[in-house]
Amino acid sequence: MRSRVWCGTAVALLGLLAAGCGGGTDEEGDEGSDASAGGAPVTVTDCMGAKTTFDTTPRRIVTSNASSLELLLRLGAGDKVAGTGFPPGEGTLPAGLDAMAQKVPVLGETVIPKEKLLGSGADLYIDTFAAMGNMGGGGMGDAPTAEEFEAAGIKHVFLKSTACAAQSKSPLKDLTAVEEDITALGAVTGTSAKAKELVAGMREKVDGVRKAVGGTAEAARPTYFFFDFDAGTKQPMAVCNRQVAHAVITLAGARNVFADCDGDFKQVSWEDVVARNPDWIQLGVRNRGSGDANAKAFDEARKWLEGNPATGGLKAVKEGRFLRIGSERTTIAGVENAAVVQEIARTIHPGKVK
Repeated sequence: MRSRVWCGTAVALLGLLAAGCGGGTDEEGDEGSDASAGGAPVTVTDCMGAKTTFDTTPRRIVTSNASSLELLLRLGAGDKVAGTGFPPGEGTLPAGLDAMAQKVPVLGETVIPKEKLLGSGADLYIDTFAAMGNMGGGGMGDAPTAEEFEAAGIKHVFLKSTACAAQSKSPLKDLTAVEEDITALGAVTGTSAKAKELVAGMREKVDGVRKAVGGTAEAARPTYFFFDFDAGTKQPMAVCNRQVAHAVITLAGARNVFADCDGDFKQVSWEDVVARNPDWIQLGVRNRGSGDANAKAFDEARKWLEGNPATGGLKAVKEGRFLRIGSERTTIAGVENAAVVQEIARTIHPGKVK
């Protein structure tokens, strides 16, 4: 059975490792052109501005985890994927993508071993959570250096919406960085038309919410806490203002109770949560692979909050104001972020969002 980890608790650790990433998410090159023999070269940049140019589309792509794999499958570039790390568990991706994902060779149940990555025959490695600068090539563990990637003939690019998030110059308030990653991957893999379609679909969802609740005064927006149940209950993990979930919460017309936390994730105390007394709590449960298993996990998260002396008196807990929305769709940059904006907005602003 495949691992069901989507970087799981490692998300927070990997986010903290991205200390070398600078702000900025602009991709260079013509987003309307693909990297093909007959098209213009496509150039993308990393968090520090270093450029990688593609004259032709990659033929063998390895992804660091399930999030970048899912994006490639949605773009229609699944036939180019030669392997992945942190593979998606069976049933954790949408039905149309799950069967394809299960056929992708697993090069590492967690981080892909350096030797296996360099010997994979890949010509492109997409890194979702990457340390940069003086911390080597990326990710966790003994990562390849830039020189080793070059010697192996592997171009190394990043999902900047995640890899660069922790060191962004300002809080994330929209999904622009996610859209730019999709556009860049589309150009690199020769699927720009599909990328434009995916981005347009995201914008349609978000714009609808923005029109409905965007004018709501700050004081009238309910406060919101993302409870990462699977990260552990002894000490909660807060979603901070550089994490994509903060943008999702903000776009939905809510106020993240830890919006004053700079970075992507941070361990806080239950006393901190109690002091902020959220109006709504999202039960952030990771996908177990089936509706029944997910429902059970959501129930467990709610019961824990209701039974814990520290949280039982919270406004949201006493009034039963819970949202049962999975972690990955909220905290992992991707197409589903826009759908979550809709789901949150419909719940906390009933009657306003269609």
